Amino acid sequence: MKVYLNGKLVDKKDAKISVFDHGYLYGDGVFEGIRAYNQLIFKLKEHLDRLYESAHSIMLQFPFTKKQMEKAIIKTIKANKLKDAYIRVILSRGEGDLGLDPRKCKGNHTLVIIADKISLFPNKLYKEGMEIITVPTVRNLLEAVNPQIKSLNYLNNVLAKIEAINSGHQEGLMLDHLGYVAECTGENIFVVKKGELYTPPQCMGTLRGITRDTVLDIAKKLKIPAHEHVLSRHEFYISDESFLTGTAAEIVPVVKVDGRKIGNGKPGKVTEKIMKEFHKLTKKNGVKYTL
Repeated sequence: MKVYLNGKLVDKKDAKISVFDHGYLYGDGVFEGIRAYNQLIFKLKEHLDRLYESAHSIMLQFPFTKKQMEKAIIKTIKANKLKDAYIRVILSRGEGDLGLDPRKCKGNHTLVIIADKISLFPNKLYKEGMEIITVPTVRNLLEAVNPQIKSLNYLNNVLAKIEAINSGHQEGLMLDHLGYVAECTGENIFVVKKGELYTPPQCMGTLRGITRDTVLDIAKKLKIPAHEHVLSRHEFYISDESFLTGTAAEIVPVVKVDGRKIGNGKPGKVTEKIMKEFHKLTKKNGVKYTL
């Protein structure tokens, strides 16, 4: 495997950063996960926009233009000869000292691009649906580390993931500090009720997911009424269908929440329609490259 590290492609074994890097010491940095399907990088512009917004929010200056980043990503994918790939772009504030002061990092940012394959969940779950459970860890407050920022400090999500795993589930449903549904540990969440689509609004501590926005666009195309609406767990329990969305996860049906069966306990028709349209889009919406 070849890894892009600060402008150069290096072997995986040589992809090393300093132990004084503030991304390692403090999670001081941002990242983005991107997918490529059959030599087409899906929604690359949208992913780069979100990456640069995250960096801007934490006052981290990107060392490259978006066009240069696009070229670097394509270069990394091609070096690894991948038709289908999961791409992780990581930017940290770079090497500093053992203090929190970001000025000590001297502006030498660390940029890493990894291109590999990923299978987040077993194929069985996409066909039969997933069971999830509400976890004790709540989503970060907007006034703390805003969930809109894809920062390297993902401990909030990791703790929630541990709780889900310890309870025997693949995913955990996270609430906000008021007790409303926010999102899962790495995915946005939707419900369907009487043929209409609902998802928590961004102001409730949810990340503005690229796949989430794609689903809302698909709903508009299919003339499925869609709403960004504050939701309680009760509204999930009594929904007809539910599904998760994310770049790595894509679209995963949910058939049980906290032991309550959703609808008839099987992936619903609306969910299946949206999944079908999503897979069509991955074949035509993105930046093309050739191996």
